[in-house]
Amino acid sequence: MTQTPEPDPADRSRLLTPADVRTLAERFGVRPTKTLGQNFVIDHGTVRRIVRVAGVTGEDVVVEVGPGLGSLTLALLPHVRHVTAIEVDPTLAEALPGTVADHAPDLTDRLTVVPADAMRVQELPGPEPTALVANLPYNVSVPVLLHLLELLPGVRRVLVMVQSEVADRITAQPGGRIYGVPSAKVAWYASARRAGTVGRSVFWPAPNVDSGLVELLRRPEPATSATREEVFTAIDAAFAQRRKTLRAALAGWAGSAPAAEQALRAAGVDPRARGESLTVEQFAAIAEHRPS
Repeated sequence: MTQTPEPDPADRSRLLTPADVRTLAERFGVRPTKTLGQNFVIDHGTVRRIVRVAGVTGEDVVVEVGPGLGSLTLALLPHVRHVTAIEVDPTLAEALPGTVADHAPDLTDRLTVVPADAMRVQELPGPEPTALVANLPYNVSVPVLLHLLELLPGVRRVLVMVQSEVADRITAQPGGRIYGVPSAKVAWYASARRAGTVGRSVFWPAPNVDSGLVELLRRPEPATSATREEVFTAIDAAFAQRRKTLRAALAGWAGSAPAAEQALRAAGVDPRARGESLTVEQFAAIAEHRPS
């Protein structure tokens, strides 16, 4: 007896074409704005690639930030247990359930839309998220990413699309020229790697820069008696004057240059080093020895 093959999950959702995106935008009176960092994905291959690289499964509850008109949302829904979409634009937030009902009618119960600013949201309805998959607005990508990593400890996997330069900064390793505040703070939560490049032509309107995919895998936070806030304060101070030695850059943070040197030596860090050479674990050690 021949078994009927299982249907492709993607067949349960009709993805948005470039014409669909423009039609929906016109219907809802949406004009993409730089203020909200709105660039809508119009390419099927790109959203399918994001879902594939994200590695999400039918057990995952995915947070999506800035779903816009729903291109990535429709690609995610057939493959995961639930999507919680956070949308700051009230018009887009109100329209998204209807778009999903039109394009994936049997998947509407998998979607929850939260009309809110992702940088200010303090809780999410529904099941605990296990993954974050999003085309993040360029202008707030790092603050949003850090906020959600802190807010949602159950998120174990992250795949985000950001401006290519930002992707480089997030994934930079100590010792590199572009290693800085985003690299060190993200490292508190997760390991990071570049997972691909995305060209400009897959967006409407097309941005002036290329995009990059960043994959994060949650890992244990550094073992330290310092709080996250204390460690992040030390990171901010070290990179506020990144060309200076840590003895000089941390003088204000410690109260004086001699006090900074004392804290650095207690942490096992050369006072002549610069912030770009330190791991997040070393910043944690420095924070532990900040003068009272």
